Amino acid sequence: MSAKNLNKILNEICISPELKKAEWIGLREVRERHRSFVGQDGKIRDISSDNTHGIMVEVFFHGQMGYSASPSPHVSAVLESAIRALRQAQAASKWSVAPFDFGASSPRVRPVAKGHYASPKSVSTMSPAAISELVVMMSGRMQKSSKIVQTLAYIDCLDGESRLVSTSGTEIEQELEGIILHFQATAQDGSITQKRSDGENLQGNQQYLTDPSLWLRVDRVAEQSLELLSAPECPNETTSVVLMPSQMTLQIHESIGHPLEIDRILGDERNYAGWSFVRAKDFGNLQYGSKLLNVTFDPTVSGELASYSFDDGGNPAKREHLIRDGLLIRGLGGLESQTRSKIPGVANFRASSWNRPPVDRMANINLEPGSSSFDQIISSIESGILMDTNRSWSIDDYRNKFQFGCEYAKRIQNGKITHTIRNPNYRGITTPFWNGLKMVGEASTLYTHGTPNCGKAEPNQVIRVGHRSPVCLFENVEVFGGAK
Repeated sequence: MSAKNLNKILNEICISPELKKAEWIGLREVRERHRSFVGQDGKIRDISSDNTHGIMVEVFFHGQMGYSASPSPHVSAVLESAIRALRQAQAASKWSVAPFDFGASSPRVRPVAKGHYASPKSVSTMSPAAISELVVMMSGRMQKSSKIVQTLAYIDCLDGESRLVSTSGTEIEQELEGIILHFQATAQDGSITQKRSDGENLQGNQQYLTDPSLWLRVDRVAEQSLELLSAPECPNETTSVVLMPSQMTLQIHESIGHPLEIDRILGDERNYAGWSFVRAKDFGNLQYGSKLLNVTFDPTVSGELASYSFDDGGNPAKREHLIRDGLLIRGLGGLESQTRSKIPGVANFRASSWNRPPVDRMANINLEPGSSSFDQIISSIESGILMDTNRSWSIDDYRNKFQFGCEYAKRIQNGKITHTIRNPNYRGITTPFWNGLKMVGEASTLYTHGTPNCGKAEPNQVIRVGHRSPVCLFENVEVFGGAK
């Protein structure tokens, strides 16, 4: 369905006498397709596909928004949903916690916008047979020893589009394609079990699936899983820690992304996904990290997993600093949360599907590169540990105290990387940890990762998030061993 056809449905439902009471109506149509391929131990384990399509209706009445959704694009079904949404808004207007104003003198929580976004294209050019063969080959190639007890390779190809139209004149169309790639090897020797994994989460960009370097990464995963079986346990000490970009993804996500979501700060998520240690007064005042810490919200990066031109409220997306020189300056909140809290925010009002209303979500949260080369970082360390790839995580409801485990680590002694260690873990408190940021890798150490399954909100919404980070060095970090 085109924006033109969606506008036709909008015009037809607006004829309804009951809907004439509405002050504003918006329709957001979403269609998304997934094709998933799983290879295990050199054989195909599963092939599946999933399609979803429907229309979310938003209706504004007396300062409140009502929501209802329809899996059918027929005018009668959308009209029924619109009437339900209106009645919801009418009921909510009697018990308003945060009334909104659509007047010209106030910032509109649903701006008038027109535009189009398209991610890099590639997924549709891959045949199911080619993808099936690839996951079988990857999982088979990792079977390098009888001690490797399981190998797994997974590819999820997704493509979809969303359209947003409104009675105020908004017309937005956005198209995306993406690939989720994951592969892992699990090795066992007696009571010791170790896993290594790798992967990519990107929009478009299937080139890495045919690049010879992929097979070097597959080999490395298998070899390092075996290497870990005979490696010594991570020591218990307070030391310097180098985090590789794959682990920085989790560190940024949990201890910067989530605590800066304004709806959490307002308390909306505290019964489910948690609250935040950050308060409204902290913006412009809290030294979140050292002066080397520069973090941006940037959905404009081509190919990153959560790139787009408009959020699901119609707010144009642009690059914004959340933290500059360590100082907290901006939150992760859409126009509704900005209006309620008076905290400067971003265009991150996002929904996971057609049957969910938008809420404040991360998109691409990136740590900007510094000026240190990888060799300079390592050579500066008298004693420390390099950690790579998250294995486990735990963080409190305020996103303040955390404990993370990694799959793989290397000891650093006298400015050189020495031997492998297993079961590395580290813990900390968010702002002291980030204030211990001592060196930030230059652009050559930068790598883009992301997660396809960030969960939040009631009813639950699982959404895609992108992260990009260089290698980073932290001082005075408590590390400890043991599988956690």
